[in-house]
Amino acid sequence: MRTTFAVIGIHGYGKHHLAELERMSADGLAEVVAVADPRGGAEARHLPAGTPVHTDLDELLAQVVPDVVVIATPIHTHLALATKALRAGSAVLLEKPTTASLAEFTALTEVAAETGRPVQVGFQSFGSLALDRITEYLEAGAIGEVTGIGGLGLWRRARSYYDRSRWAGRRHLDGVDVVDGVVTNPLAHAVATALRIDGSTQADDVAEVEVDLFRVNDIEADDTSAVRLRTRRGTPIALGLTLATETDGWVPPTVQVHGTTGELELSYTDDVLTVRSQAGEHTEQLGRTGLLRNLVDHLDTGAPLLSALADTGAFMRVLEAVRTAPDPQQVAGEHFTAHGAGPEQYRVLHEVDAWCRRVATELDTFTALGAPWTR
Repeated sequence: MRTTFAVIGIHGYGKHHLAELERMSADGLAEVVAVADPRGGAEARHLPAGTPVHTDLDELLAQVVPDVVVIATPIHTHLALATKALRAGSAVLLEKPTTASLAEFTALTEVAAETGRPVQVGFQSFGSLALDRITEYLEAGAIGEVTGIGGLGLWRRARSYYDRSRWAGRRHLDGVDVVDGVVTNPLAHAVATALRIDGSTQADDVAEVEVDLFRVNDIEADDTSAVRLRTRRGTPIALGLTLATETDGWVPPTVQVHGTTGELELSYTDDVLTVRSQAGEHTEQLGRTGLLRNLVDHLDTGAPLLSALADTGAFMRVLEAVRTAPDPQQVAGEHFTAHGAGPEQYRVLHEVDAWCRRVATELDTFTALGAPWTR
């Protein structure tokens, strides 16, 4: 029997969920019974012909209660929409970040427990087969004792990225927390994956968090930041993340596990694992299990969720540190260069790539390391 789905928000990341559901439908696993988006369904990609299109979730649930509601909407709407879906009787696939605050995360956890319905959070990297492979290498002592975990994200975003919606690049909107930014949204997977590799996924698994937030662009949120944390296991983790890279073209973000005799490096968007050890260096291409398919398997057979709500608690501790930190510091104009004009203008922070790499390898913040724009 096919699992029925509704998708809320179909013109942003929701179109990727519709594409996957199209493939799952061809495999006899899924059926999209309704969608909702205030922009309607015109020009929506991968939307099955004849699918009812509603303006919001309330209108949709008045007509049908699907097995699963997929929520791909702005961050600050996650708690309310997920709560409605769970209380209606649906399971939920909720895009990351989970919620806009740790208090909201706690509230959603309580609703999930109250309703007994599962919540899978959209950290796609949690489905990577490379994670189990990394565990195998660590248990075998392939890189000796783990000394720390680093993360590196070198991306670029143009003005159009921040102009695409009212909430993009905002910390607050209309009196509520949004907490958009490089750490919590576009490169959130780097943070969550580093924690997952350490086996530190629950909120209580994080002992301390320090965030070093900067903005090159004319936005509220951070676009160039370092995160340094320590888990209850004692593992130091640090990530250098930017949306103002010097590098043209696609730079796959990575998480590196540093050891006394080697290093494991995971390119988490394409599941490529590089092993550097006393035995030499080699690369492995691994696959992944999709979170929607895993959720169907969970509903059908009780298989464990790959990205369960509780397993995003450690990431939410980092988001909370970002939310409660002082506003990101504006980088002085002497440290960056603007390229292009209009919607496609972008800004490049001088030497940011090297400083992000230092964060990931030396496991410290930009400020502690002495990056020039921090002074």
